[in-house]
Amino acid sequence: MDIQVLVVDDELSMREFLTILLQREGYVTKSAACAEDALRLMDETVFDLVISDVNMPGLDGIALLERIKEHAPETAVLMVTAFSTAEQAVEAMKLGAYDYIAKPFKVEEIKVLVRNALEKRQMQRENRRLRQEVQERFSFSGLIGKSRRMREVYGLIEKVAASTASVLIYGESGTGKELAARAIHQNSPRKERPFVAVNCGAIPETLMESELFGHKRGSFTGAVADRAGLFEQAEGGTLFLDEIGEVPLSLQAKLLRVLQEREYRRVGGIEAQRTDVRIVAASNRDLEEQVREGLFREDLFYRLNVIQVRMPTLRERPEDIPLLVEQFYRKYAPGPPPHEIISAEALKTLLAYPFPGNVRELENLVERCLVLGEQTITCDGLPEQVTAFQRSAPCAESFEIPQDGMNLEAYLDGIEKRILLQALERTGGVKKRAAELLGLTFRSFRYRLAKFGMDDEER
Repeated sequence: MDIQVLVVDDELSMREFLTILLQREGYVTKSAACAEDALRLMDETVFDLVISDVNMPGLDGIALLERIKEHAPETAVLMVTAFSTAEQAVEAMKLGAYDYIAKPFKVEEIKVLVRNALEKRQMQRENRRLRQEVQERFSFSGLIGKSRRMREVYGLIEKVAASTASVLIYGESGTGKELAARAIHQNSPRKERPFVAVNCGAIPETLMESELFGHKRGSFTGAVADRAGLFEQAEGGTLFLDEIGEVPLSLQAKLLRVLQEREYRRVGGIEAQRTDVRIVAASNRDLEEQVREGLFREDLFYRLNVIQVRMPTLRERPEDIPLLVEQFYRKYAPGPPPHEIISAEALKTLLAYPFPGNVRELENLVERCLVLGEQTITCDGLPEQVTAFQRSAPCAESFEIPQDGMNLEAYLDGIEKRILLQALERTGGVKKRAAELLGLTFRSFRYRLAKFGMDDEER
């Protein structure tokens, strides 16, 4: 596609000089003797770059710059003048000029400025295209991913969003459960009403009932006024109950009543209040296991588990890591990203890492690299636990089968045992954290320990 440049200057000699220079560089160039003519040309053509004199009769260059940034903000503008002052330079840059150059200038100097301005515009255009592509092809209401597992999640959310049925979202910490809940709300008929989120594990048990249902003045010490609860705040919309497994049994019965009867009472109140709220709950625990252990009401579980959405771990969708790295880089980068956001070696290292903290851990990792001044993410900027995992991983490519053959089962058992031991060492013997580090359930991790005789007594 041809690059379009507009030269605006009231001096004929300067217009002709810049026009010839730019055409020799391969740019399609037009010129105007005043700002008014320039604006008329801009109504007909989308210009990539405008080179404008500052001091012109009628509208001056500063006023032209303001018009350009108002109607064509992506067009780069280079200001030129024979009467350069610091005040003009500051004003032009504040208004969005790419740069400011004083006459007389060297030919090479103007060439470099033009080239840099156009490269910046091209980079901005490419960034916008990529962001749009991510939004259109690989995202769904804030969720990012092109993997099969994420496409399945998108499809399920689209199906359930229009209903009023309760939804239970399962997933490890950091997998995006709240984003999924918001996606359900944003694609539902309730999207114009409130979305209220609460982490049930973060509320003291003594305050949870008041937080959910509100209270009347004087109902307990410190209740100095009537207070609306989260159900009332979410009226007509969606209430997201994160970590629902943390709700105490004493309150689960009252929550069940709200789901069944669509009414509740404030703490200290006697009047029942009707409610029209859709419940979306989430947990990183196995609620069915909690039901069997008597920690969660079975009837409440079935009321919540009308539709179940399972958020995949990052380990289950490694093909989404490059896309997520790019998204987080653009979120936290202070300026335009470089041509290479992440080196091939660093990406290989991330793909090998199990990410126990899932997408949230990856986001924090990218932000850390940028805070440390990494223009391109390299292995040098990655945390030690990430690079150490890559170094300690057995390399299948360098392995050769011995001439006399081998016992594959014994060899693989040896590798598995070493990895289990290393995970336990890194987590100080805490099995739950070691299981998370390896992407295993706690039950599966204990089974593997028992297989090698590393039972509870040994650890």
